[in-house]
Amino acid sequence: MDVINTSGRRKTSVARIYLKPGKGEVTINKRPLNDYFTTGTLQYKINQPFSLTETEGQYDVNVNVFGGGITGQAEAVRLAVSKALIEINPEWKPALKAEGLTTRDPRMVERKKFGQKKARKKEQFSKR
Repeated sequence: MDVINTSGRRKTSVARIYLKPGKGEVTINKRPLNDYFTTGTLQYKINQPFSLTETEGQYDVNVNVFGGGITGQAEAVRLAVSKALIEINPEWKPALKAEGLTTRDPRMVERKKFGQKKARKKEQFSKR
């Protein structure tokens, strides 16, 4: 098996991953997983596709991620890992889809409109 590369996006975060057989090492922007994502919740999100498909410790993941905040980045990586695992074995798709890991979350920040304070907030209207 060769190196599989996929990408995942969430809000303004974009993650490009390179998945290959190995010992289960996850490197994000040339740093170990525990150094980049320090909280347990974010580490769990990244390892979730591996635990659902029972492939922990079988693949090395090299990630380039940029944009957005750390939660958006973690979810972008999770989507990319899920897509890569489905590319390896299409039989894992129903398990990943049931947990919602194959869906790109399209929610993004709405842009600010001119003449308004924020995207939806407007100046107070005075009738008289």
